[in-house]
Amino acid sequence: METLLTSPVEELKLRKKEESGVIKFSENLLDAYQVLSKRIIDLVLSGLFLLFVASWLFPIIAILIKIDSPGPIFYKQLRDGQFNNKFLCFKFRTMVFNPEDEFKQATKNDSRVTRFGAFLRKTSIDELPQLINVLIGDMSIVGPRPHAVEMNLDCNRKYEKYNLRHLVKPGIIGLAQAKGFRGEIKEDSDMIGRIKLDLFYIEKWGVWLDVKIIFWTIHGIIFKNGNAY
Repeated sequence: METLLTSPVEELKLRKKEESGVIKFSENLLDAYQVLSKRIIDLVLSGLFLLFVASWLFPIIAILIKIDSPGPIFYKQLRDGQFNNKFLCFKFRTMVFNPEDEFKQATKNDSRVTRFGAFLRKTSIDELPQLINVLIGDMSIVGPRPHAVEMNLDCNRKYEKYNLRHLVKPGIIGLAQAKGFRGEIKEDSDMIGRIKLDLFYIEKWGVWLDVKIIFWTIHGIIFKNGNAY
């Protein structure tokens, strides 16, 4: 498989030399206390949810997925995480099962999406199994959304600074998605907008920003969810 030419850290060093400080990433990125605080919050929140909510909610969702269409309950996809380390990202299956189907981004009125799967995608409930990824340490609750390996390779060639997104752990929810950049990527501007917000998050990240992103995400799911399909 093709690999990225440079690691996110190497690319950051190169860009700092080239742009003389135009990219001014916060010291929070390297602050051990901030990193530890974020990890503790991730463990506590994901652990509590999996123990007290997922323990009864996940079995119900699993039964409904099975009733709706044959196939596995979970969908697993190889994605790039922090420093481009690859991991299996978990989701509830929302499409008709086809083991030979290659990666293809979902589009509006996609015929592959099942009836119950459409509800899961609309409410973002299909993302909840990624709390297991958070518990394992592959992801954080808040961070740039992880993309499939094939998509990362393509985007890294096309978009400047794209690879810098991988300086931190990917998240179940992200600033870009909270601000409306969800769903299908139709134009270059859709991805460029996501990259800008992801890099802003990396520069400014902290506990309070994470809290605001969680609130914005919940508000968006309830009131502004037109791009989720």
